[in-house]
Amino acid sequence: MKRALGPALKILALRMPALAIPALAIPVLLFGSTMRAADAPVVVTSIKPIHSLVSAIMQGVGEPKLIVDGAASPHTYNLKPSNARALQDAKVIFWVGPGLEAFLEKPLQALGRDASIAELDNAPGLVKLAFREGGAFEPHDDAPEHESASGQHDSASDAPEHEHDHAEADHDHDAFDTHLWLDPMNAKAMAAMITTTLVAADPANALTYQGNAKALNDRLDALDAEIKGIVAPVKGKPFIVFHDAYQYFEHRYGIRVAGSITVSPETIPGAERVSEIRHKVGELGATCVFAEPQFEPRLVNVVIEGTRAKSGVLDPEAATLKAGPDLYFTLMRGIADSMKDCLSST
Repeated sequence: MKRALGPALKILALRMPALAIPALAIPVLLFGSTMRAADAPVVVTSIKPIHSLVSAIMQGVGEPKLIVDGAASPHTYNLKPSNARALQDAKVIFWVGPGLEAFLEKPLQALGRDASIAELDNAPGLVKLAFREGGAFEPHDDAPEHESASGQHDSASDAPEHEHDHAEADHDHDAFDTHLWLDPMNAKAMAAMITTTLVAADPANALTYQGNAKALNDRLDALDAEIKGIVAPVKGKPFIVFHDAYQYFEHRYGIRVAGSITVSPETIPGAERVSEIRHKVGELGATCVFAEPQFEPRLVNVVIEGTRAKSGVLDPEAATLKAGPDLYFTLMRGIADSMKDCLSST
């Protein structure tokens, strides 16, 4: 090792004569970051929005691995051999829970036995909303109510003030909508659980995790205020979505989702469902029908044919976005901007 380092140190000394760095300190500078990265725990995350939050909290320590990458959806994902190896090597695993990533439930039991597994739908302080059965929802009043998984009701007109009113439901995966991250306040609750889990698994980097978490919370608060301003002009206009993934966004910002083309994205709707939604578009005067990148956009064109509604695209699972610490913010702004652009043009 000394023989290999000798020429490198001479080159550095020739190129950097003005720097008074002791020769013995140079190997420490060269290899300090490498040692730090080697000491970082192996962390695995399920989907891009969760990966983004974990990445933000781990900045300066390491980078988590991602299972559902690219344009894949957790609703239809099949585990790859590389994913299985990552789970087996992991010290910490973050996922939403079996209600969303059902494909992970058995692999976690078999491969993740040596890891600390954080099921983020258990995070204290989450708002959990009950599934709405059926794709065509009832017409909204000016202040619609949404039944939470715990049986409580919250007015959507008061949704921006619900930060201190989060109600945690009993742990029943069939009882609530699992697209929890589409409310920035839920993202804050999950970030708190992520931080606690990482600190417990890697106490040597606790201060970095905690500092990053505080910065992330500040960014999430600013994002929340920004989105309120973006969607404010179009809050009263009803629209149709491909599947009912947007309750948390709707609940937080008081927007008016009138229905979904399909109840479950794994199931292609039949002619009766499409006819029902077409009728709902006309009945409610829905101004936009939104597709999603991973699923068949042709159905949206069928639904809006012969109506005055326009089509748009929403990406609740970040299928088209590059993974990383900023993805969550790009995702949420993208949803808000898409809604505003389509709804304000009608």
